[in-house]
Amino acid sequence: MRKSPFYICLVGALVAVTLDGCFPANGKEFTGLSVARPDTVPWPTSFGFGRKATSAEITRLDIDVRPDGKGLPAGEGTAAVGKVIFATKCAACHGVGGVGGPNGSLVSTNETTTKRREKTIGNYWPYATTVFDYIRRAMPFSEPGSLTNAEVYNLTAYLLTANGIIGEKTIINAQTLPTVVMPAQKLFVPDDREGGPEIK
Repeated sequence: MRKSPFYICLVGALVAVTLDGCFPANGKEFTGLSVARPDTVPWPTSFGFGRKATSAEITRLDIDVRPDGKGLPAGEGTAAVGKVIFATKCAACHGVGGVGGPNGSLVSTNETTTKRREKTIGNYWPYATTVFDYIRRAMPFSEPGSLTNAEVYNLTAYLLTANGIIGEKTIINAQTLPTVVMPAQKLFVPDDREGGPEIK
């Protein structure tokens, strides 16, 4: 198929314009356009995003509980009450009695069908106080932070009892929870390295 003279002329003109833009005009050396220039716009004192948090807002978010129990609120709980709360608000994700469920088990069992044991509160968690911290901060998944302190204490007591760590009638509160020694605590070794090529 032969191309028309008009088509050939049009293509030739486009090629010429394209090539002309690739070479410097008047035979001068092309220096490029990426020349560093000082910023003429002053740096703003504020970008206008957000505002300062109020003391009440900071207090509401300052809910961390440390391994030694510092930060635990007032209140208490027992396994019997926690079992009812767990069945209502937790079992859908973590299974009946804390075993199974789509989001993993929380309770250790002697039954294992895999070579690698599933990590649970009973065989992996290092500090009982941080069980409370995690539940209060992140659970339930559909509405994190909605549980009362009493509910969290009850759930903590239930999960510790279900894992065979405390007795069924043990009352869990800010004084008793820090005294609970988790089975896996001895398996955690503090990283006291201060530097060197092995630190990345």
